[in-house]
Amino acid sequence: MKSILTNLLVLYFASGAALAQEAVDPQSQIDAIAKAGGAQRAAHQAELAAVQKNLRLMYPKTRFEKISPTPVPGIYEVVMGRNVAFVEESGRYFIFGRLFDMEQQQDITSESQAAAQPASTKVNFSILPLDQAIKSVRGNGRRALAVFSDPDCPYCKKLEQELGKVEDVTIYTFLMPLDQLHPEARAKADAVWCSKDRSAAWSALMLEGKVPRKVKGCGAPHNVVLPLAKKLGINGTPFLIASDGRTMPGAAPAARLSAWLDAGAKPVTSNGKGGAQ
Repeated sequence: MKSILTNLLVLYFASGAALAQEAVDPQSQIDAIAKAGGAQRAAHQAELAAVQKNLRLMYPKTRFEKISPTPVPGIYEVVMGRNVAFVEESGRYFIFGRLFDMEQQQDITSESQAAAQPASTKVNFSILPLDQAIKSVRGNGRRALAVFSDPDCPYCKKLEQELGKVEDVTIYTFLMPLDQLHPEARAKADAVWCSKDRSAAWSALMLEGKVPRKVKGCGAPHNVVLPLAKKLGINGTPFLIASDGRTMPGAAPAARLSAWLDAGAKPVTSNGKGGAQ
């Protein structure tokens, strides 16, 4: 009996000692949690720094005013003037639009985007002052297209490459430098507009990077085009308007552009007042 009691006492004190060893000081727990939180914050900061570095390396002429993490892992919100986009860490893929939390039924896009008005789905082509645009004719020019474009916009350059493969189209290019994003774009737009052959100068700039010589005292009609873009709700470039009023933001492959133009092909002639009829 003594032997049994002795064994029980030994087990009791042994378990008590083990529990004592496992007990953690509350302050130690707090310190451990704080340390883990600090490491997590440091990791997030490192990821954000990597995104910033990639964006500035890939788009050196674009001014990124704000780069913030979103609730979606690996996706970051970038603010570029009045434009807001969502990008992954490499900086290659951009999503333009709004980000919603459907569970909370809440728009979590930056408030700066809320000030930007969405572009109209239809635009009356006849109100466009075509004499304030660069006119380029391909083939018989039977289809008409207006493009709002920025000389330093990488997607605008991609669009020009694709438009070069589209036949039988008349393109009216409205120069829309986004000063906040591309500080040098306005001077380039002025140089193109003041060239003897605007269409050739525009193609050389966008496809070959050749900037025309600036003409002193001459400038593009920014006082007409920029207010027009604002009125139409156009906040980014490139922005395309077909002759029947349909719109398309961004660049697209040549085959898609041609099919899109064919869907509403409508020849356009000048109305003598800078617009069309």
